Amino acid sequence: MLAVTTDGSYDMILDLLARGAALIAVLSTAVVYGTDVFCAIALRPALASVDDAALVAVMGSVHRYGDRRMPVPGVLGVVATAVSAVLAAVAAHWAQAIAASAALGLLVIWLVLYTQVSAPINRQLTAASDARQPLPSGRALQAKWDSIINARAVLQGLAVAALCVVLMI
Repeated sequence: MLAVTTDGSYDMILDLLARGAALIAVLSTAVVYGTDVFCAIALRPALASVDDAALVAVMGSVHRYGDRRMPVPGVLGVVATAVSAVLAAVAAHWAQAIAASAALGLLVIWLVLYTQVSAPINRQLTAASDARQPLPSGRALQAKWDSIINARAVLQGLAVAALCVVLMI
């Protein structure tokens, strides 16, 4: 257990732990941010030029792997962001605590968008792709998914920026 000392070592340890958590959060969140940006600027326009069957097959496969693997950096980013915010607050490093808390809020909003809009679409596209069945609503589902990808990318980008502020101050 850490003891409070007169030389400020407790404060320094909390600061290092808060920054370490912020670093882990930046790296983890950047994975999700980069994925969302790629989807917004490359994948979305590329899918516009393929037929409906190809769209369902490709996106079903993409979501099959993404939905299995992306929770690791996503959850790690959210947890590390929360840890950074709490440790900065305990150390009374209010600027860091505010920046980390802002990042956490942005990530929670992203998570709501993902769970309420993207994930249900992902499951439908994956099921159709796995069954090798046509999905007449595939293009409409993808359009709905696409409708929030820019917002998702912006939220993740702002969270990464806020976490970088934690590291800089």
